[in-house]
Amino acid sequence: MARQFEFELLHTCKRSGARRGRLHTPHGAIETPIYMPVGTQATVKATSPDELRGVGAQVILANTYHLHLRPGEDLIEEAGGLHQFMNWQGPILTDSGGYQVFSLADLRKVTDEGVAFRSHLDGSRRFLSPESSIGIQQKLGADIVMQFDECAPWPCEREHAERAMRRTLDWYHRCASTTRRVDQALFPIVQGAFFEDLRRECAREMAKLDAPGYGIGGLSVGEPKPVMYEVLASVMRELPPEKPRYLMGVGSPDCLIEGVMRGVDMFDCVLATRVARNGTAFTRSGRLVVKNAAYVRDFTPLDAQCDCYACKNFTRAYIRHLLKAEEILALRLISVHNLRFLLKLMEEIRAALEGDALPEYAERFYARHPRGNW
Repeated sequence: MARQFEFELLHTCKRSGARRGRLHTPHGAIETPIYMPVGTQATVKATSPDELRGVGAQVILANTYHLHLRPGEDLIEEAGGLHQFMNWQGPILTDSGGYQVFSLADLRKVTDEGVAFRSHLDGSRRFLSPESSIGIQQKLGADIVMQFDECAPWPCEREHAERAMRRTLDWYHRCASTTRRVDQALFPIVQGAFFEDLRRECAREMAKLDAPGYGIGGLSVGEPKPVMYEVLASVMRELPPEKPRYLMGVGSPDCLIEGVMRGVDMFDCVLATRVARNGTAFTRSGRLVVKNAAYVRDFTPLDAQCDCYACKNFTRAYIRHLLKAEEILALRLISVHNLRFLLKLMEEIRAALEGDALPEYAERFYARHPRGNW
């Protein structure tokens, strides 16, 4: 595994501590820091693999919970794994399904053994454990797989947070003890809710594992962003610098900048494609609600500085027309644009930190976008 999964720390920004790296996987290298588009159901919504490559996507995510329920890991394995099934030949990361089952609230019951839950599709009874989560992810065939963990909500009592953190530690060891493919890297996940001492203890214990990379979970679950940044900073101090750090479920433009400034290497989030389906585009001037009447005769692109297919070929007026006419092309064009916006942002971040100029880049960005205005 050491030859297939190697993280090169290429540069550390002298002004901010942000990191420039390269993570090698069996399906190619990932230049970090990186935003990873989310393909929950083995597809990034409204986009094709060719379009993903065109916007600069290097690695995408798929979700264990959803693919286990439909179409099932056995069928995907029969198809040759996720790479063949969805025709994406770059690296793939699969979440463990932990966050999804814990978000089911009244439909699930958590014990030390795992989580019993009812499918949100048909109400059938299911059970996920650390061992079965890894078994599913083996059949899916992703390059990077995540441990099965317990995510505590915001807010929560300390007792709940500590129980979930210690259960996550125990479940990692069970995941690691399961027979696994040699071409998959298993990342543990730091939990501990919003209690700094629990987070740091969990991170210290995880750091002892010499894992190929580390996830930070349980953030961006409703807490104020300053609280998230404070917790993140405390976790970063405990994780080994020579390994990649993955902040799970976080991907608004301001959070990408703030996360990189605190030493995060990998991010994912559904925000870009979710807001696109509501007719909202990311631009250099902030969010643009394209369906608003103000754009009925606006014959400029979504973002004049963007080099995506949508911005090079279509206007706000045309895309607004498509939205009003409920044409699917509108959602595809805005999705392509939003993904390119975030991936180009990460390209600029990588260039800035290589030149030890990330703080200045952040200042210029915030001069156009008030903090938290995403």
